[in-house]
This record gives sequence, C-alpha cells and structure tokens, in this order.
Amino acid sequence: MNLVSPKKLLHSKWTKIAVINKEKHFSIIDVEYDEDQKVVKCIIRAEINDKQYQINWRQLKDPKVWKTGWK
Repeated sequence: MNLVSPKKLLHSKWTKIAVINKEKHFSIIDVEYDEDQKVVKCIIRAEINDKQYQINWRQLKDPKVWKTGWK
C-alpha cells in the first residue's frame, strides 16, 4: 500500500502502472478540503499532454494502480 497523506497531496508526483494514451507520469495540481480538513476534490494532471482528471485521492494508495514519484 502506498502511504498517502491528504496534507501532502498537492504537487506530489505519481506514476500510473497501466499506461493509457501514453499518460504515465502525473502530478497533483489542485486539492480542496472541507471545514474538517477532509479532501473533497483532487485534480491530477498528465505530464505528457496536460490533461486533467478529478480522482478519488484514496485510489493513489493502491500499488497495483499507482507508484509514488516518477519511475
């Protein structure tokens, strides 16, 4: 399991295991929190083409889908 802290999400870098459309390397570009400091929105950007996706940040914990950093 990847260790992911909601407070350290912004600007973190990720590598997707299953590459789709040559999108392999990603970075978190926006995180929004509610009044209890829980993540309500997480935007990830593909480095190759700058496409942005809203994801559930908890998906980043799955090592079968994501690796921390750019590898």
